[in-house]
Amino acid sequence: QKKIRINMKKSITIITFYTFINILGFSQGPAITSWIQNNSVTGTYYNAGNSTAIGNNILVNCQKVEYSNDYVYVMTEGVPSYTTGPFQDGNPSQAQAQGAIYKFPINPQPNTSTATNTTAGNIGVFINGVALFDYRDGVAWNPTTNALCGGPGNTPCPGGPNANMDWNRDAIPAEMSGFDCSKGHPSMGNYHHHQNPSAFKLDLNVISNVCNLYDADGLYAIDSSQHSPLIGFAYDGYPIYGAYGYKNTDGTGGVIRIKSSYQLKNITARTNGPAVNNTYFLGYFREDYEFISNPDPEFLDEHNGRFCITPEYPNGTYAYFATVDEDWNSAYPYAVGPTFYGVYSNASVNSVNESTTVYTATLNDETIKLDELKINIFPNPTIDVIAVQISQLSHINLNIKLTDLKGQLIAEKNLNAGSTIAYFHTETLYNGVYLININQLNNSITKKVIINK
Repeated sequence: QKKIRINMKKSITIITFYTFINILGFSQGPAITSWIQNNSVTGTYYNAGNSTAIGNNILVNCQKVEYSNDYVYVMTEGVPSYTTGPFQDGNPSQAQAQGAIYKFPINPQPNTSTATNTTAGNIGVFINGVALFDYRDGVAWNPTTNALCGGPGNTPCPGGPNANMDWNRDAIPAEMSGFDCSKGHPSMGNYHHHQNPSAFKLDLNVISNVCNLYDADGLYAIDSSQHSPLIGFAYDGYPIYGAYGYKNTDGTGGVIRIKSSYQLKNITARTNGPAVNNTYFLGYFREDYEFISNPDPEFLDEHNGRFCITPEYPNGTYAYFATVDEDWNSAYPYAVGPTFYGVYSNASVNSVNESTTVYTATLNDETIKLDELKINIFPNPTIDVIAVQISQLSHINLNIKLTDLKGQLIAEKNLNAGSTIAYFHTETLYNGVYLININQLNNSITKKVIINK
């Protein structure tokens, strides 16, 4: 009982403090401070058949964040710091500069009327400025022609690309061959993720071999031992987290995989749709799933979210989660949807039409996070390659040096904010002990590695 009283008192203090700074207009909550900003580093991409990354001269992550009392504005080209491509399903596009401005409410509101369906195209933005799409890819089943409609190579769907057909294709299984190692692809230059933005090769069960040749990473690495980071915001303004969170909504119970409450229907045929077979297997269409409410707190609602305490919101917030299965493979509805929890507004705007303050992270904000990063170096001992991986999400650029015990520099890499992994090839090095030194401004961490061929 004493612990409960203390927590309640702490919550009242926090609420009073934030109410005070909101009155003054100085609030800098997670909707403002979580975006990864960059105005110097440019992106890279792979061409099919070439495993050497090519520069695209496009600034990565977000370029500017402004805020008022009510809204935060994010300016971004929509390109990640991790290497994109190739897209091996014939997609001719590459990630292109979007010149986008997104507007999110600082205090989002729940929708108390009929829920708004997610739409084709952008439904949210990750904190690196990359777009989030919902489950669909614009392809559906036309019962009149008994064939797929919409998308490349198909006839248009009746009613146009946004028509609500009986059977709408799920992009995750249908477009698997077109995703890069980071589980993303472009739509007419708009690079986006439909799903959890962690690389295929980091899943417990790797279901794509694209990382074998075209190595990349993702926005963050799943870590089952700690609460997943805040990775984005939906168009209704509510935050999106990764795959793991606190078991109980009050922040207790330890860390657990947060689960979707959708499951495949027990059907052998589809009314006005294609037969269930190897081509159109269960899970190929969104309507193959049904929502089954589960009282356990780690299961999400019909919007793929829940009201809960998170590290960034100690007093609680409604939050979406990027759901995965026990093998860390993406699980429907993947992030947000098929409806929004909050009041929806198209966050993509053409300009900022109110007085704002530019948000710039302070030096202390950036350096403190180096000590919080969970850094893994593997394999160790190694033969031909060393991987330096961050098991969380990094908001800071890191300089990584491989040296011998005398301090002689052998190789140097930069691991940019919004990326998770860097590699050193060691085929030409002699057996022995070497040092990995990870630096950010005046902070550094040094770890030993052994080469044993």
